[in-house]
Amino acid sequence: MIIGVLHEALPGETRVSATPTTVEKLIELGYSVVIEPGAGSASSFSDDSYVAAGASIGDAATAEIIFGINAPSTEQLDRLREGSTVISLLSPGLNPDLVADLARRRITALAMDAVPRISRAQSLDVLSSMANIAGYRAVIEAANAFGRFFTGQITAAGKVPPAKVLVAGVGVAGLAAIGTAGGMGAIVYATDPRPEVADQVVSLGGTYLEVDAADVEVSTTGYAKEMSDDYNARAAALYAKWAPEIDILITTALIPGRAAPILITADMVASMKRGSVIVDMAAANGGNVEGTVRGEVVVTANGVTIIGYTDLPGRLAAQASQLFSTNLVNLMKLMTPAKDGVLVLDWDDPVQRGITVAREGETTWPPPAVQVSAAPTQPAAEQVIAEASPAKVPMTTARRFTYVGIGAALLLLLVAASPPSFRVHLTVFVLAIVIGNYVIGSVHHALHTPLMSVTNAISGIIVVGALLQIGHGNTAITVLAFVAVLVASINVFGGFAVTRRMLSMFSRS
Repeated sequence: MIIGVLHEALPGETRVSATPTTVEKLIELGYSVVIEPGAGSASSFSDDSYVAAGASIGDAATAEIIFGINAPSTEQLDRLREGSTVISLLSPGLNPDLVADLARRRITALAMDAVPRISRAQSLDVLSSMANIAGYRAVIEAANAFGRFFTGQITAAGKVPPAKVLVAGVGVAGLAAIGTAGGMGAIVYATDPRPEVADQVVSLGGTYLEVDAADVEVSTTGYAKEMSDDYNARAAALYAKWAPEIDILITTALIPGRAAPILITADMVASMKRGSVIVDMAAANGGNVEGTVRGEVVVTANGVTIIGYTDLPGRLAAQASQLFSTNLVNLMKLMTPAKDGVLVLDWDDPVQRGITVAREGETTWPPPAVQVSAAPTQPAAEQVIAEASPAKVPMTTARRFTYVGIGAALLLLLVAASPPSFRVHLTVFVLAIVIGNYVIGSVHHALHTPLMSVTNAISGIIVVGALLQIGHGNTAITVLAFVAVLVASINVFGGFAVTRRMLSMFSRS
């Protein structure tokens, strides 16, 4: 089958859905690739580089499979033949008319922005790939407009405080923004309705700002959900509190298939310091900031710059094209099980079913729900075991003294029956047990391994004792002494080796 790569019709689009590198991988899967003239020029990929990779230059509409970044225009759709398969970003939740048109034309349409967020589909997730680039680029755009250092400095001319950055929404884009801003030396704060992202923020060096509300829960879709009025009111109070303090605000809140929620009101913007910068990454869906203008930069009356670019990934066109086209290659690997250049749509696969919005003249959107994560719950089997196992009853004081008395009586009988030379060794042995129990039992379990590996050096006593027994004329004693030396030596040297390795984990390079 032939894969056709469209020249993007959307004005200002700089990305392309295949690069020379991914063309080679598609050919390895058995496909032929046709690139429309100039399709990769805005991403610095020449037609000659595609030809060198094994593709041909021509009309993509002749192909059975059509690659694109954005949905094909009406003119491009008119050129496609019935029964072809279109794979691109389609936003089916926001463009029901487009989905209906694709079904009417009997075109199979796969929406790359509908990939379910489950583990096995991560390699196909173009939204995450593009969000990663967008989050990075958002910080670069903010730094360019900010006009001051992100990192704090102490110079001969005076002290420069670090910039304070607040990231609203800790998805893939938010995490990329946190990492980039932190790497540039800024003090980074972040907030998100999903409590499970707090550890991720901290791991990147940021500070998580929690919104204390009753309806905050673990996400079951991989995306933030629309929150209640109570949560929104508490979040608004948080933003209002921090708006006058921060220098850079980056908003990333999006709900799939819905207009972006307003997080930052005009009053909050008015309270920000002159020279502050806002990057509204949700501008394409209406924006999270009141006053955002789609695709433009606005400066408010109090000197706050609001950036509403909708092409942040496209501002790193070569990188964005490479990641997007790699996601498409991974999809083709999934849908070409025989690697024979024949596309096979497995309707029973939740990933392939989830991205299919039109098939054989029928609209197949929305797909069945796929649960990608849930709050941790106790497995049913564990619950049954817990219910079946009776609770451990603590030992009473009377029983404990009874056991101690029985043990002491047995010890006295053993001492009375033993020869005088053995009593000294037995006493040392008993004292070692008592002292060892108190010493080892009082140490935290996290330290048991290094502690025991060091105390195993006591095995050296065994080595010395065994060496004294070798060569006394008794073959059995000599053999046992040799085995004791061997085993105890392994214990000693192994203990020190383990300790050395564990201590090196805490050493600074």
